[in-house]
Amino acid sequence: MIEELRIRDLGVITDASLPLGPGLSVVTGETGAGKTMVVTALGLLLGGRSDAGAVRTGAKSAVAEATVRLEPDHPAVVRAQEAGADVEEHDGGAELLLARTVGADGRSRAHLGGRSAPVGALAEVGGHLVVIHGQSEQLRLKSPAAQRHALDTFAGEEFARLRRDYGDLYASWTDARRELDELTSSSRERIREAESLEAALAEIAEVDPQPGEDEALKSEAARLAHAEALRMAAQQAHEALVAEDFGEAADATTLVDGARRTLEHVAEHDVALGASAERLAEVGYILADVAQELAGYAASLDTEAAGRLAEVEERRAALGGLTRKYAPTLDEVIAWADESQRRLLELQDDDGRIESLSEQIGRDEARLHELSAEMTERRREAAAELAERVSDELTALAMPDAMLRVEVEETGHLGPDGADTVAILLQPHAGAAARPLGKGASGGELSRVMLAIEVVLAAVDPVPTFVFDEVDSGVGGRAAVEIGRRLAMLARHVQVLVVTHLPQVAAFADRHITVIKTSVASSRGAGRVDGVTSSDVRLLDDDERVVELARMLAGQEDSASARAHALELLEDAQSARAGAAR
Repeated sequence: MIEELRIRDLGVITDASLPLGPGLSVVTGETGAGKTMVVTALGLLLGGRSDAGAVRTGAKSAVAEATVRLEPDHPAVVRAQEAGADVEEHDGGAELLLARTVGADGRSRAHLGGRSAPVGALAEVGGHLVVIHGQSEQLRLKSPAAQRHALDTFAGEEFARLRRDYGDLYASWTDARRELDELTSSSRERIREAESLEAALAEIAEVDPQPGEDEALKSEAARLAHAEALRMAAQQAHEALVAEDFGEAADATTLVDGARRTLEHVAEHDVALGASAERLAEVGYILADVAQELAGYAASLDTEAAGRLAEVEERRAALGGLTRKYAPTLDEVIAWADESQRRLLELQDDDGRIESLSEQIGRDEARLHELSAEMTERRREAAAELAERVSDELTALAMPDAMLRVEVEETGHLGPDGADTVAILLQPHAGAAARPLGKGASGGELSRVMLAIEVVLAAVDPVPTFVFDEVDSGVGGRAAVEIGRRLAMLARHVQVLVVTHLPQVAAFADRHITVIKTSVASSRGAGRVDGVTSSDVRLLDDDERVVELARMLAGQEDSASARAHALELLEDAQSARAGAAR
């Protein structure tokens, strides 16, 4: 809900703050005081068209700001965060700041959560927050989609489950149809793709690459290319360890063995030398093993090197052909082959898949028609009830001859929302043709029609805040009391702000805000004197409410009888509200 609305230099309002809250708030004031500027400010915050003419004379710009408190997961909060707004969270709720500035030059700027944002983003956020009903405002239920949504919501939870079942099946049916269209329309391309994959997989299968084989062959090729140098090094190292004819110099094995025997002769006299002798014995074993390995290595190179290098290079060339064609590395070639094999099986099964999809589509379509027919029946039942309840409300709102009609027409064409079109029509009086909402009714009548609809829908399809301007136009007496009563009923579910000139409506409010106009004479030279008009906005306490209601009743706020009548009206309204709440 809107916690506070701030207006500066808009119309006749210089600087005003409207403290709002839950329930019903009314704005009153004398004609020309600037009451409609409250609605204008809200319209700007909802992304409405800016008008430089609304900027107060002499001011550089007009500013409208609002502080809104919502649930953290509310769609308006989510959309604002997507637009980059800073949203403060505390006490389990989210606080969002909206602002709109209109310059005297006609330029407009919007802010969400303290950050600059497109006016379109402000409109999207505002669409989730406030609905304004007035002569110049668009209707909440103007589009056929919005009217269908309202009717579906009114139809209740059982219809909602039916609608979800239909929606899930419709999505599956649509996906199957899309896949079937793809299979049948691209059959030639799929045949060519299958042939290409078969040839590629045959080539890969003939080479039969193994994971990591390319790296292993690369290492082996490097070893074989330097076989002679490796063989000579192995032989020389072997002779250094175990020399058959090494001249006068002893080999490493002989030297280590001599050192071991020398230490063993005196080991009984010192434990430390005995341990050294044991370690030298281990060194001797290791040297003997290494010498044997070197002898075998040198011998293997003599037998391998001649023909093996050519085999390795030939194999590497075959593998390189695969990596040039199919993937950068051999492992990726193998992965591509696995994926392509699955794709080939899918392509080869086109006939079976087409048959399966055709059967599924037929079953789903038959079931969708069944669900759609049931939805049509439920919608018509709900439409009759909605029309009757709204028409009853219209009778109480001084439109006794007006009737609401909700038409549900079955088109036979399956869509995401069924096979129906929904139209909400208004028959303003007996004998008149029923026309779409917004046509054939005055601004005040239309506001009352929307009030009746919103009262009926409020419990099932609420928007956080409703604003009504001129809802009481052309009525008075008991009809005005009924308007106030229904506004209070609506305010039990949502926040309601009403601009009114009727005391019978204002008496039902939870808070009463008044706009006070003042005029100050100012000289403009040559004996010419103009009046500068400005307005102030105030929240009234209980005593001040009585005075304001007396002014609205009789234009005599100082009259004792007028105040007594105002007090009686206020007490009756509050008593009626308390009784309705029970």
